[in-house]
Amino acid sequence: MSTDEQIAPRARVSHFRQAMMALFWFGIQAHWAAYLTIILPQQAIYIGGDAHKGETQGWVLLFVPIVSMVVAPLFGSMSDRIVTPFGRRRPWILAGTLLNIIGLFGLAYLPRQNDLSSLPIYIAVAVWVCFWNNFATAPYNALIPDIMPPEQRGSAAGWYGLMSMLGNAAGVGTGILFTAHGKTDITAIYYFIAVLFFLSMVFTVVFVQEPRVVTKPPPFQFGTFIHTLLDPLRDHDFRWVFWTRFMMVMGFFVVQQYLQYYFRDVVRNFTFFGVSLASNEVEAFTVFGLMLLIGAVISSLSAGILSDRFGRKLMVYISSALQAVVPIVFIFFTNYSLAVILGIVFGLGYGAYQSVDWALASDVLPSEDDYAKDMGVWHVAFTLPQLAVFITGFVLDGLQSVGRAHGNPNLPYMVIFAFAVICFILGTVLVRRIKKVR
Repeated sequence: MSTDEQIAPRARVSHFRQAMMALFWFGIQAHWAAYLTIILPQQAIYIGGDAHKGETQGWVLLFVPIVSMVVAPLFGSMSDRIVTPFGRRRPWILAGTLLNIIGLFGLAYLPRQNDLSSLPIYIAVAVWVCFWNNFATAPYNALIPDIMPPEQRGSAAGWYGLMSMLGNAAGVGTGILFTAHGKTDITAIYYFIAVLFFLSMVFTVVFVQEPRVVTKPPPFQFGTFIHTLLDPLRDHDFRWVFWTRFMMVMGFFVVQQYLQYYFRDVVRNFTFFGVSLASNEVEAFTVFGLMLLIGAVISSLSAGILSDRFGRKLMVYISSALQAVVPIVFIFFTNYSLAVILGIVFGLGYGAYQSVDWALASDVLPSEDDYAKDMGVWHVAFTLPQLAVFITGFVLDGLQSVGRAHGNPNLPYMVIFAFAVICFILGTVLVRRIKKVR
């Protein structure tokens, strides 16, 4: 039985309700942007010291994505099959958010300075946060195909792209908001993102109108879930959308996770054409992130709408080219003024891709009975690329001393950024394999 037979017909959705539906994505992105780009690099130095910062960060990002690989499809599939008086998706969003926030407070207070023995408990709490975050987000990811008629999915994806950029800006902006006299208050950032995450959840849960279920779906069966888990990847177009997203996100993560260290170890002088913009690497990265927002806001909403008219693939080609330019320049130039300008270029590409990505996935979902499960599989392509940071973390620590000994502190970053460029190129090539979407 198809989903169209299980739920009432989809009506057109106002832009206000599209924005409210996407608002939870703002909270999610603020949560992860602050944690991954501001908090984790700093806590990795705090726990492991400068010599082991890459390795420490890498170990955290080894275990967290593995949790997402299992949890996102599982809870997505369960939400497809379980109907409650409050809807199929909203109860998961509410419960997952509250338990996620509890974990954030654990991450704020558990680490010990220069003590790698505290790393296992820190990783365990990070896994808790990831588990409950996916508990909420896997069912949430199905709201676009659940609610939006096909002709509005590009518009809805544009709102998701815009909220993604604004959320990233809010998360990255904590680097300036909570830095004073060269010191960043990590605990205050945890409290800030917990509040944003909670409020965004409340507005989405209150304003989203889930479609009425006309015919009750078949019950959830764990054996059936395991047997059919990889079925989406057997679909030609879904498989290539998955790998396109995988490569693009890997390129983005590799650039994102090392920019703070790049500014700290290589650039050091944070002046923009003679004007000092930052007192430490956290503020320097935040300025870059805010420039990224300027470019992303320009492209995020417009790219989703334009993709409805001119095709998804064209937007992917343009976005990947813009993103690839940035690490190429970082390999050869270490000027902060140029880096700030490149933030806008990177934002134009990233905003456009995030907008189109949601629509692209919604267009090729292979099963109308399993929207959330299939979107959970697709979501793995967003989390699994973080494993690259585990490998590149050892590359950073290993080449750091070599580069400094030979007067080239940029050596490890040249290798890492070259890898990111390859990822963006592959992401561009793979999208050509998608047949159903122009």
